[in-house]
Amino acid sequence: MPSLPDYADVLAAAARIAPHAAVTPVLRSRTLDAMSGAQLHFKAEHLQRSGAFKFRGACNAVWSLDADDAARGVVTHSSGNHGAALALAARTRGIDCHVVVPEGAVAAKLANISRHGATLWRCEANIASREAMCAQIQQQTGATLIHPYTHPAVIAGQGTAAMELLQASGELDAVVVPVGGGGLASGTLLAARALAPACEVVLAEPAGAADTARSLAAGSLQPDFVPDTICDGLRGTLGQPDFALLSRGGAQAIVVEDDATVAAMRLLWQVLKQTVEPSSAIALAAVLAQPQRFAGRRVGIVLSGGNVDIDALPWGRD
Repeated sequence: MPSLPDYADVLAAAARIAPHAAVTPVLRSRTLDAMSGAQLHFKAEHLQRSGAFKFRGACNAVWSLDADDAARGVVTHSSGNHGAALALAARTRGIDCHVVVPEGAVAAKLANISRHGATLWRCEANIASREAMCAQIQQQTGATLIHPYTHPAVIAGQGTAAMELLQASGELDAVVVPVGGGGLASGTLLAARALAPACEVVLAEPAGAADTARSLAAGSLQPDFVPDTICDGLRGTLGQPDFALLSRGGAQAIVVEDDATVAAMRLLWQVLKQTVEPSSAIALAAVLAQPQRFAGRRVGIVLSGGNVDIDALPWGRD
């Protein structure tokens, strides 16, 4: 298992990515405060470069490489946001980037990857195929694998979003983040435990891919499941180092149905006037699903990304 990062690594990441990453705003809405019964602080990572928080971790990983490793390029597998982020991060350093993409990935996210200059490789839509293709590319090119959510530099980089949120908003009672592979979640936990030790770290997870909730409840990884959710960015299995950090840090998960996520996404578009994707809106959906838990509290919500395939949205379901 990769070594586990700590808050010192988050601080180092913040300094490393400062020339390249945006400091995204924290947004407020009186309407959404009233609907939730809480004071909500939205960290707008959909306004980050490449359209998602993923640029933070990818940028930190790319600029952590020594010159010889960087010259051979980087490779990853991704359903979209991490691939685009790594492609853009590689471009900031002038190195090659290879992205293995599963069949069925969102068209808008594929276009985003291509826009930033990566070489796309297609594979079957399962983790084994992704990893096999990455290994083949590594063998052919010598590229360094930058895993989407288990690489220590990626986790540390993702933690800078919560660090900025807590620095901008003051001490929060809870921070709610989406969880798929766990990079953002575990990075958030590192920042929260250092800056606001009493802050509750809450993970919003789709019911159709709820392996994190099961894993935390069981005390061990529960990776066997077939994802079935509109949240395409949250279909990955929780990583081992991410599980170690989250379980050790006392994170808790809220499982959310897709219909509730779509409803929250509509609110964010209509009320907050922000274009976010389902994998991002699920964090607000989790708060709205348990109003008594968050009532009267100061709650940070990380809006993780905004790369939406608009033509595929299920607006008509209701």
